[in-house]
Amino acid sequence: MQTVGQRLRFMRKKKKMTLMDMAEAIGSAKSTYAAYESGFRSPQLDTISQISQILGTSSDYLLGITDDPYQSTISSNAKDFLKSENLHWDGVPLDAEDLKLVVSLLERVLRDKAPTEDQSGK
Repeated sequence: MQTVGQRLRFMRKKKKMTLMDMAEAIGSAKSTYAAYESGFRSPQLDTISQISQILGTSSDYLLGITDDPYQSTISSNAKDFLKSENLHWDGVPLDAEDLKLVVSLLERVLRDKAPTEDQSGK
């Protein structure tokens, strides 16, 4: 199991951010942020929350509660969810073309649910 520091470093590098970039983004010294990644210091929960937003991951992932970096970071709005990266169906990756088809299907469902002029009273 990865430590909090290892997960912080992994996600920072995935975002192509430097230690200095992260330190500036959270308003801390570079040495403070480096200490989080090395495990010498532990960030406060509000700092974990801030870092998770900057890195586009969940606090649960950073804290080791889940191994999915993207769990809990997406709103319950399906439109927002379908914009997230690394979606899959039972481990089979969904590419942009797959998601385009899903969006098209959902738009059709919504169009069929939209009230007609007769139903809306206009």
